[in-house]
Amino acid sequence: MSSHKSGTEERLCTTLGKGLRASGRGLTQGSENPEKQRVLHMHEACSPIHVNHVRDKLREIVGVSTNWRDHVKAMEERKLLQSFLAQSQKGLPPRRMKDSYIEVLLPLGSQPELREKYLTVQNTIRFGRILEDLDSLGVLICYMHTKIHSAKASPLSIVTALVDKIDMCKTSLSPEQDIKFSGHVSWVGKTSMEVKMQMFQLHGNEFCPVLDATFVMVARDSENQGPAFVNPLILESPEEEELFRQGELNKGRRVAFSSTSLLKMAPSAEERTTIHEMFLSTLDPKTISFQSRVLPPHAVWMEDSKLKSLEICHPQERNIFNRIFGGFLMRKAYELGWATACNFGGSRPFVVAVDDIMFQKPVEVGSLLFLSSQVCFTRDNYIQVRVHSEVASLANKEHMTTNVFHFTFMSEKEVPLVFPRTYGESMLYLDGQRHFNSMSVPANLRKDYLVEP
Repeated sequence: MSSHKSGTEERLCTTLGKGLRASGRGLTQGSENPEKQRVLHMHEACSPIHVNHVRDKLREIVGVSTNWRDHVKAMEERKLLQSFLAQSQKGLPPRRMKDSYIEVLLPLGSQPELREKYLTVQNTIRFGRILEDLDSLGVLICYMHTKIHSAKASPLSIVTALVDKIDMCKTSLSPEQDIKFSGHVSWVGKTSMEVKMQMFQLHGNEFCPVLDATFVMVARDSENQGPAFVNPLILESPEEEELFRQGELNKGRRVAFSSTSLLKMAPSAEERTTIHEMFLSTLDPKTISFQSRVLPPHAVWMEDSKLKSLEICHPQERNIFNRIFGGFLMRKAYELGWATACNFGGSRPFVVAVDDIMFQKPVEVGSLLFLSSQVCFTRDNYIQVRVHSEVASLANKEHMTTNVFHFTFMSEKEVPLVFPRTYGESMLYLDGQRHFNSMSVPANLRKDYLVEP
């Protein structure tokens, strides 16, 4: 979920980054010219982390092969790591926020051969690829926090549980300038970790902020069968204490949001009034009937805003635990959502926010992935899109929901209103309205978003 980002939270993230840079851990070092700065891995003070090496490092940490034919053997070997798991959180050494701080470079400017993977036909950057990079980085950050020096490979299986929010800043993205990611663990529970990440792009001689992201990761045992404890967090400054407190508030907000879900609770009185007024506005004035419905001017029925796609989940898209990579799922859902917004609005849409992506069930290699996208709320030139993901195995035709994605787009021009026909669609409309209203990006932002599929 997106929530209103306070100036305090933005200042804290900036302060932590500056403080970490001053401390020389996981930081930028050397020339004052950002183009010549070296981004350092925390434990390899002379080696920059290239974005293409993040997943290689994850495989090295977990101890798995890059070859699909070896995956069964690798998973069997991971069973031997069970003895390294802590029996309680008290048995684990505390870690600092700076222990997990990492910076990663995506050198689109200095290595042009990388651009094609990230390039759109409009010469902007594919946001779906950025989602993949954020997902990998979030996992790596958590492995830095939970590193066990006595073990050759980590006994933990760390997976993405939730994309809490991704908020875009007022910066367009060029495929010809270097990008930098940074992040660290900002909150821990017993078996879960909140990760805050930021993305910057080089403009002139300065890296300018592009987005802020908050992910929630969970630790499981070496066989990915049950929960595992993670290291507690030491707070070393008032700024870190405030970041941790914000993590607690985020957890409480998620619980509250879930408890008031329209799948559990009736709409509020104000929401019921909204739906009833929309219903009345669609009644045909020529007839005295609840059955005769007509669309108001400049409006579209919600059922006419749908797009669907199907993906076959090949081994190439697997993660380090031989399930389908969460970043791949996000990219495919985002690209379908973008196409839905484009088709609906009649012009090129730009992403504003991503929130509340819950990974409810892992997707197995070989599954059929069904994605269904529809516009569920609009206002002015904003489009709220919901993408529902479900899987079926080749042997079993039963469909099971794995994810629900929420994307907020901004169109180049004002878009039609979307109207629900049924009670179920009315609930989708209200849910979309809730997600839109929770967006922390100011409503007056317009065309300096240039982030596309």
